[in-house]
Amino acid sequence: MTKRIVVLGAGISGIGAAVLAKQKGFDVFVSDKGIISDDNKAVLLNNEIEWEEGNHTYEQILNADEVIKSPGIPDGVDLIQQLIAKEIPILSEVEFAFRYTKAKIAAITGSNGKTTTTLLLGYVLKSAGYDVLIAGNIGVGFALSISKRDYDYIVLELSSFQLDGIQNFRSDVAILLNITPDHLDRYDYKLEKYAESKFRITKNQTEQDVLIYNADDALLNALTTKAKKIPISLTTKQAEGAFYNNNEITINLNNNTMTMQELALQGRHNIFNSMAAAMAARVFEVRDTVIRQAMIDFQNVEHRLEYVLTVHGIDFINDSKATNVNACWYALESMTKDVVWIVGGVDKGNNYAELANMVDEKVKAIICLGENNENIIDAFTGKVDTIVQASNMQEAVSQSYALANKEDVVLLSPACASFDLFANYEDRGFQFKKQVRNL
Repeated sequence: MTKRIVVLGAGISGIGAAVLAKQKGFDVFVSDKGIISDDNKAVLLNNEIEWEEGNHTYEQILNADEVIKSPGIPDGVDLIQQLIAKEIPILSEVEFAFRYTKAKIAAITGSNGKTTTTLLLGYVLKSAGYDVLIAGNIGVGFALSISKRDYDYIVLELSSFQLDGIQNFRSDVAILLNITPDHLDRYDYKLEKYAESKFRITKNQTEQDVLIYNADDALLNALTTKAKKIPISLTTKQAEGAFYNNNEITINLNNNTMTMQELALQGRHNIFNSMAAAMAARVFEVRDTVIRQAMIDFQNVEHRLEYVLTVHGIDFINDSKATNVNACWYALESMTKDVVWIVGGVDKGNNYAELANMVDEKVKAIICLGENNENIIDAFTGKVDTIVQASNMQEAVSQSYALANKEDVVLLSPACASFDLFANYEDRGFQFKKQVRNL
């Protein structure tokens, strides 16, 4: 009898999972409580996959053999609780796609830096001539890609939500960059629960696998795993691992040492991301000369500390992807000029006090861009001379241009989600770039 798979959510991951499941001979049904995009409906129709939108029909879902759940759906909703009560297995698209690949896998997670590290490692492996898929949380469907063909190497960016849905998924190399408060609303506002989700990246690893981890993070130092642990540090020399000292990165694996000085990406956080990617490349036996050259050539991810333009001596930087306080801290830390800072959006319970010292040191003016800016204004009144509010991106950019002087930098680094004024952080970044070009 044909097994029935129900896919909840028709975004990138859900559509990909549905296509792969159909290809593998399952009876597939897709259910989305929202409206499915026309492009995704076309994919479902072309693959003869049944679907519904605007609601979940319980009787169509509770008869599933397995359910593949969008990472955006919380476990606490009634439908998921009913599936759990009926003991119907619930898995993520990552778990499902993993069944159908023979690739060597590098999986990357952390509160910040995972997109850059994922793209950087993928770029290094491609520079070495490897057959590579870069997928996961960066917006490229793992399952959809696997439905077309398999790869020799797969580099996956994984969020905590995606890791919550794995059972047997295992990576040859796992990278744990950092753990700072983010998405705590999904984890009962407990950092330990959020950390446990991140730790799942190494749960199925064996003695043959490698865990590259942040030795500067006490939570990660205490982590136990069967995998070989390789530390990376910005502050402490490592006998085996990677460290940064006197403007030089040292990578040491199996008594084979390489050093690097010149990098395309600036800022201490990017030095750390580069160390993680270089170490993973070494594990996958990429030559030192290839790693060094790729690190020099790499172009940073869009919307993450992305240089846009210099207008009358003022640099404009798009960091729209910084949707939490920690990511914003890294952005401010990497600035070398006086900053006019555009901040705000949907506040996820931010503690702006964590930015106080960095703002005091770097920021000359703040532009609040969001529907509710009270927390930002309260946090920085008296610490920054100029705080103004903007109701849209055009207003924010024109205000920033008026407040900045030659040799200053205007930094869009919101520390908040985008859904009050924009479709997503990409839309916010695109609008920023458009308005800067209109100056």
